[in-house]
Amino acid sequence: MTTLAPSMAQVTSSPGASDNAAEAGTAGDRRNRDEDGATAGRDLGQDAQAAELEQEEGSQYILEFNRSPVVGTRLRLEGIYNESRLRFTRPRNWSVKSVKILLRYRHSGALYATRSNLNVIVNDNNVGSVPLNLKQGDTGTIIFDIPTRILKDYNELIIAGLQNNSPTCTQDPFDPSLWTEILPDSKLVFNYDSEPFQLDFNSYPYPLIDVLSLETNHIDYIVPTTQDQAWLTAIAKLQASLGRIADYRPLDTDLVAKLDDVADGNRVVVVGTPSQQPMLEGLELPLTLKNKRWLDDKQTLISSDTGILMWTVLEDKQSPVLVATGNGPTAVAKAVQFLTQSQDRKIGAGQVVLVNDVEEIATPDIRDWPRYLPLSDNFELSDLNGFNNEPIEDVVIRGAHAPPFELDFKALPDDRFLPGNVMNLRYTYGPQVNPLTSLVEVQLDGITVAGRRLDSIDGKRRATLKVELPEQHITPQSRLKVYLRFDPRERRSCSRVTDHQLWGTIHSDSNFNLNRQQVAKLPDLNLLKAGYPFSSPQDLSRTAIVMPDKPSMTELSIMLEFSERLGRLSRSEAVQLAVYPVSQLTQEVQESQHLVAIGLRSQFPLVEALEAAEFNLKEGARQWGASEVQTLPDAEGVLQQQISPWNDSRVLLTMTAQSEPGLKQLRDLLELDSLFFQLQGDTALISANAETPSPYDDNAYNIEFLQRSAQRDVQEESTFQKAITVIQGNWFLLIPGIIVLSLLLYGVIQAYLKRNETLTAASGVMNDPSAPGEL
Repeated sequence: MTTLAPSMAQVTSSPGASDNAAEAGTAGDRRNRDEDGATAGRDLGQDAQAAELEQEEGSQYILEFNRSPVVGTRLRLEGIYNESRLRFTRPRNWSVKSVKILLRYRHSGALYATRSNLNVIVNDNNVGSVPLNLKQGDTGTIIFDIPTRILKDYNELIIAGLQNNSPTCTQDPFDPSLWTEILPDSKLVFNYDSEPFQLDFNSYPYPLIDVLSLETNHIDYIVPTTQDQAWLTAIAKLQASLGRIADYRPLDTDLVAKLDDVADGNRVVVVGTPSQQPMLEGLELPLTLKNKRWLDDKQTLISSDTGILMWTVLEDKQSPVLVATGNGPTAVAKAVQFLTQSQDRKIGAGQVVLVNDVEEIATPDIRDWPRYLPLSDNFELSDLNGFNNEPIEDVVIRGAHAPPFELDFKALPDDRFLPGNVMNLRYTYGPQVNPLTSLVEVQLDGITVAGRRLDSIDGKRRATLKVELPEQHITPQSRLKVYLRFDPRERRSCSRVTDHQLWGTIHSDSNFNLNRQQVAKLPDLNLLKAGYPFSSPQDLSRTAIVMPDKPSMTELSIMLEFSERLGRLSRSEAVQLAVYPVSQLTQEVQESQHLVAIGLRSQFPLVEALEAAEFNLKEGARQWGASEVQTLPDAEGVLQQQISPWNDSRVLLTMTAQSEPGLKQLRDLLELDSLFFQLQGDTALISANAETPSPYDDNAYNIEFLQRSAQRDVQEESTFQKAITVIQGNWFLLIPGIIVLSLLLYGVIQAYLKRNETLTAASGVMNDPSAPGEL
């Protein structure tokens, strides 16, 4: 590994960290200072500040480290050698002119300066190094230039620290005095030019969503004056599809009544026919709109069942606009369906797409969840996907302090695990390990479940470790970690090179044998964190959202947030989610679907179900069981799950409040991961502690959870499997049941034998010639 010359960076000590100018900067800087403490040539504090704020022609973006959950309040490096990795992207429409990294750090006063340093590596290219020679309590600042030629769409930044507290040899690599902290206000500074948007459907979802963006993608939906069932369903499907595309990335969605309300730079979506969206006439579109009917490039009327997709841009706001329209509701639905089907949208190209037909994709199996455990109880490690969504292959681990091999081990939400779940871990390790202090260790959700000493001096090929996986710890959020903890036979703590000969391999043919049955206890908001049961099957075809006939903007925003959340939690080739105004909800849908009802208490669409719930909002009052109170004002939102009154194998989820502020808290609950993944019980009550709560403040919201409804087993199995499940759940009744059945059977057999004896005796009397008869 090579390092750049010190002249490539400026180093300074922060004001307040060292008030003595003669003590600031590196050792070389101190040697170059005059007797009065002035630096020969330039003032380093001013240089660092100027480098941070310097902006070339164009735009500047500052990415602070504290936006990464890995950093939090500080990034700490411990031990003789340690490194931390941060990843960042390069937005698609950026032409990057220069990038600087500004690190603010502090370190232990016990470090020996000539043998301790901090290295910065970007995409395997070393961009700078600085000695750790600050005085106790000082905070240092270092700025490096990152060559733009080494940047990619996805980039990795490594901050590595070599730390020694002795001029010759640090004896204890775990000495607590070996530490360096990178402060959270460290940052990356980009100077760039914005490139024009490419309005072409071969780049979809860009520019509607840039998955490489460093900022939140903002989308504004234009709301028509009347919202019918077709429009509600179309935008819900599109938002669920965008949630799948965004995945873990933030997405901010708003609803506006007119184009003037669109914020500069926001993406705009217009869904509906020209009659629904009159503002289409004011946009510069590649197709002609005449008498509220679309004409093609030959000025011929487009069929009423042909979907139309177009890109345009609001020049005054620099906002790209996606238009999904047509000469009829069927055409609009077809256009949106084309965008939601991942395979179909790959064939889109150009600024205009006319959708003649869209393939109907079959509903996947109800238990086909791509990012969860396979359906088979016996499978191999290669049947699971890694972080890159590719099947896991053999994994090689090197070094004494290597990170673990980590993977998702997510059970399906309706999996109930029984004792007897086994993992057969196959691994290989090389020679040179210390057999007394080296081991393999398996953790499930941070709990160690198995381990074994690596006891062969010459290494071992394809060893097997049988791991009993505790059934209570296999959940829809589980993660499995495998550590190969190597310790060299000859430890030389001053040299990192001594652990390069330590290696091991975790083989992809490691296998699992699970013992599970399919049954879920509902209602349970904890399962909603995986989308269950609304995302089962994964195309959302069993879910229907019920809205008031005239929903407010807040109610519509909750519907979009819930659709987006279901999209993030599911994976399928299509989206079959449906939305109904309550006046158009049919009895068939009500009885066959999982229902989600949204609305203010005063216009709630399914009032009868709300009144039958354990927790009920009345006009100006609350009722829970036999208790009833009045609350003034009531600004809490209520999210409640219950068994559907119309089908005991379906679930009803209600989201309501007495006021608009309460509905806004429900929207935040669905939008913010920090709130959503707290869900439990069957009822959640949420309120905000401020008018505009901060999503980064742990105390900004109050959430309370209630559990009163009796849970029942809900399963998607045959009658035989249900019977087996009942027997397994009531095994303690098995022996008394067998005794009772035996007694009943014994009684039946005895009665049958006695009847046979009677008949035989009667038959013998009639056949006996000596028996008296009639004259």
